Amino acid sequence: MNTSTPSFAQSVWLVTEREVGSKLRSKAFLISTGILFALALIGVLWGGFTAQSDSRIPVAVTPDTAAVVAGYDEALEVTEAADTEAARDLVRSGDVDAALVPGGSGDFSYTLVGDTAIPSGLMPLLSASPPVELLTTEGTDPFLRYIVSFGFGIIFFMAALTFGSTIAQSVVEEKQTRVVELLISAIPTRALLAGKVIGNTVLAVGQIIGLAAIAIVGLTVTGQSELLTGLGAPLIWFAVFFLFGFILLAALFAAAGAMVSRQEDIGSTTTPLTFLVMAPYLLVVFFNDNSLVITIMSYVPFSAPVGMPVRIFLGEAQWWEPLLSLAILLITCAAAIWVGAKIYENSILRMGARVKLSEALAG
Repeated sequence: MNTSTPSFAQSVWLVTEREVGSKLRSKAFLISTGILFALALIGVLWGGFTAQSDSRIPVAVTPDTAAVVAGYDEALEVTEAADTEAARDLVRSGDVDAALVPGGSGDFSYTLVGDTAIPSGLMPLLSASPPVELLTTEGTDPFLRYIVSFGFGIIFFMAALTFGSTIAQSVVEEKQTRVVELLISAIPTRALLAGKVIGNTVLAVGQIIGLAAIAIVGLTVTGQSELLTGLGAPLIWFAVFFLFGFILLAALFAAAGAMVSRQEDIGSTTTPLTFLVMAPYLLVVFFNDNSLVITIMSYVPFSAPVGMPVRIFLGEAQWWEPLLSLAILLITCAAAIWVGAKIYENSILRMGARVKLSEALAG
C-alpha cells in the first residue's frame, strides 16, 4: 500500500483539479456562464448589425443630374429615373426623400425636389465648399472608443470580482466546516493556496477566451472585419494582462478570506479589493476620452489589464510600453503572491474573531 505524501506539484494539481471540477459540476456556474456568453453574443451582433444599417439618404436623379451626386455612394442611395416627371413621382410615392431634376438658377444646373421638406443632411453634401485642410487628424470615433473601453472594463470587473469573491467564500467555507484542517494535514498550506489561485485563474481566463471567441464570431458574421482587425492585438494583450492581473487579485482575495471565520465577515476584508477591481471599470467609463488618465491606468498594476489594451486599440501606446507595463505587473504580482501567502498561512487555522492585518503579516 502506497502511503507516500504527494509532492508539492502533485498537491497543487489536486487542489486545482478540485477547484475546476467543483465549478464545472455546479449548475449555477454553468447557467451563469451560459447567460454571460449569450448576452455577449447578442450585444456583439446587435452592435454589428446596427453599424451595418443603411443610413444613406435615398434620392432620385435623372440622366442629366446623375453627375451631381457622383462620388457620394457612402452618403446617398441613388435611384435613376427616366426623366423629371418620373423623379417627381418617386418623391410623391415616398420611394425617395428627394430628387435632383434639371433646371436651376445661378451656379446651380439642377433643382432639389422634396415632398414636405428636404432631408437636412442632403443640403450640406451638395453645397459648394472650399478645400479643407486639417492640422490635427481626428482619432478614433468617440462612440467606438467608449464601447471598446467599456467592454474591456466591464469584462475585467465582472470576471475578477466574480472569481475573486468565489475564492474568498471558498476559503471561509473550508474554515467553518473544518475541512481546511484535513486538507492542510495532507498537503502544504502554500500548495492549497496555489491550487485555489490556479484553478480559479483557469476558469476566469477560460471565460475571457470564450468571450473573445464570441466577439470574433460576432464581428465576422456582421461583416465588421475592419474593427475585428483593430481589436486583434488589444484582445491578445488583454488576455495576457488579465492572466497576471487576476493571479495578483486572486492571491489577495484568498488571503482576505483566510482572515475571517464567518461568511458574514467576508465584506470587512474584501471591500478594499472590491474597490480596486471596480476602479478600472469606473475610470474607463468616465475618463475614456482622457489620454492622461488612460496612460496612468496602463502602468498601475491593478488597472493595467484595462488601460493598456485600450491604449493599444487607440494607437496611443508605443511598442515598448506594453512590455514595460507587463514587467511592472509581474513584479507586483510576485509581491502580492508573497504577501498573500504569508497572510494565508498565518490566518487559515485561526478561528473566531477577525485576524488583524498586522498579526497576519507577523511571523
